Amino acid sequence: MANTLHDALFLPLAGRGRALLILPDGREISGAAFLDMVYAAAAALVAAGVQPGDRVAVQVVKSPEALALYGGTIVAGAVFLPLNTAYTPAELDYFLGNAKPAVFVCDPARAAALAPVAARHAAQLLTLDGAGGGSLAAAMAAAPAKRMVPVPRSPEDLAAILYTSGTTGRSKGAMLTHGNLLSNAEVLAGLWRFTAEDMLLHALPIFHTHGLFVASNVSLLTGGAMIFLPGFETETVLRLLPRATAMMGVPTFYTRLLDDDRLTRELAAPMRLFVSGSAPLLAETHREFEARTGHRILERYGMTETNMNTSNPYEGERRAGTVGMPLPGVELRIMSEGREVAPGEVGVIEVRGPNVFRGYWQMPEKTREELREDGWFITGDLGLRDADGYVAIVGRAKDLVITGGYNVYPKEVEMALDEAPGVLESAVIGVPHPDFGEAVFAVLARARDAEPDVTAILAGLGERLARFKQPKAAVVVDELPRNTMGKVQKAILRETYRDWFRTT
Repeated sequence: MANTLHDALFLPLAGRGRALLILPDGREISGAAFLDMVYAAAAALVAAGVQPGDRVAVQVVKSPEALALYGGTIVAGAVFLPLNTAYTPAELDYFLGNAKPAVFVCDPARAAALAPVAARHAAQLLTLDGAGGGSLAAAMAAAPAKRMVPVPRSPEDLAAILYTSGTTGRSKGAMLTHGNLLSNAEVLAGLWRFTAEDMLLHALPIFHTHGLFVASNVSLLTGGAMIFLPGFETETVLRLLPRATAMMGVPTFYTRLLDDDRLTRELAAPMRLFVSGSAPLLAETHREFEARTGHRILERYGMTETNMNTSNPYEGERRAGTVGMPLPGVELRIMSEGREVAPGEVGVIEVRGPNVFRGYWQMPEKTREELREDGWFITGDLGLRDADGYVAIVGRAKDLVITGGYNVYPKEVEMALDEAPGVLESAVIGVPHPDFGEAVFAVLARARDAEPDVTAILAGLGERLARFKQPKAAVVVDELPRNTMGKVQKAILRETYRDWFRTT
């Protein structure tokens, strides 16, 4: 019988002698050799007692073996559960307690600290490091030469659980099926014109949907190769960029490249596509990158629960400040007070399609709150759609500021602030205020060698924004707090400045 993801992503590697993974030291791993690693990982998991449907929790650094572990989990019919490498033992205690994995794979250097956590939740502890060492690697090396038969898995079977960032309470485990992941990879591969001739520069982490289910799955599906870097390092990326045809990244990747004079039109000439996601790309970055390289970055929009929902076109206008239009097969609507709003109006984005997850692990109430019975998922993102169908994200519903009874959408204010002298970027939040309930508050990240004039900046907003939208105060910082994928952590800012109007 079939195993949906194995058959589409990994089985085609059989007999492939050319490189699949190119490592920063020049070492190459062929498709066939990588497939052997996938089957060895599957055999090691089964030997450790993993049964079909079991969860395999993984907190390891990026490596070819770590990617093979994803494939091995699929072959074994289990459910892959990647975890951010920055999570502490206390945070991991929650994830393992919620997911109840049969196996927990961590770095050998952290094994002593994490063994009690694994034991508390009856998870067998295995180890894997970035160099291909550890107890799991040893078990893979000892696996039988005969490849195991993949466990049958249909499109409806679970393939992975990814936990949300947990900015509004406990993280929720999004259940993603084989069909969810394959359908999204197929659509993106076609829309972005990926083929076996592509060489993807892969510097993203693989504990996140962007690096694992967008970058890796699309490359595996289309038969291309990946320059597989452990992380983003400007020197290495600039050195290897001429070998690549495509790159997927977060906005921070592009701003760091722009900070280096070696990024030129000539250096980027072999490239055909730069994709950005996981956090908003500043319009200024969009314009500067195009001026420097001749390439217009393609922005898209996705979520842990859905993978990708929209994309700017490959051919056609890529509009800065927008995330494009719904992907083929994905429906999108913008709702407010139970009705779909008109073009240009702000509302909550809802999506429906084969990419939408099955629900939250062990949280039926949360599933019912956010996933309607008719398949529409309430994303919690605030957006609008223009007359041409391009979608723009204006913030999260939880980030909406309600001041004196008026709604203020942070993105609108941030766009005005970002144009101010000396401001690299801004974050607008709501903080408690004795008169207005909430007050609009701005955090300004200074540009290099600049010092924004807060008084002048706030005064200058009078011609741009209604008075109720204007920040009642602002502070200047060196940089905004971000998570691993580059998203500004407004929850931290709200906590940091929550007493501002009580003490000033």
